[in-house]
Amino acid sequence: MTQNSEKVITFPPPYRQQRQDEGDPLDRSGHAIVAMLQEAVDETKQNYERAMDIARQLSLKLRTAEERIAHLEGDIRHYQERAARAEKWMNRIHSEIENRFFKDDPVSGSPR
Repeated sequence: MTQNSEKVITFPPPYRQQRQDEGDPLDRSGHAIVAMLQEAVDETKQNYERAMDIARQLSLKLRTAEERIAHLEGDIRHYQERAARAEKWMNRIHSEIENRFFKDDPVSGSPR
């Protein structure tokens, strides 16, 4: 007799820890510790979110300040160039005044 008999193997149900009496001090302590851990996790998440908000705000302020600094540095270069050009003009005008009004008269040897 060749009968294809299937053999079913049954496994015991997974181990489940039965709940101990809630009045047991060990269980109360365990539950209290788990509750405190959850509070610590919740507070840590809130602190993290606040820190990230502050970091985003500060990053935006920093970016704004950097843009303002770049603009002011451009203004500084512009005004430095203008000051240098003005100084060259002042030197040229000074030389022209010296040459035209205070140069010695070659004929008489005295200033004009």
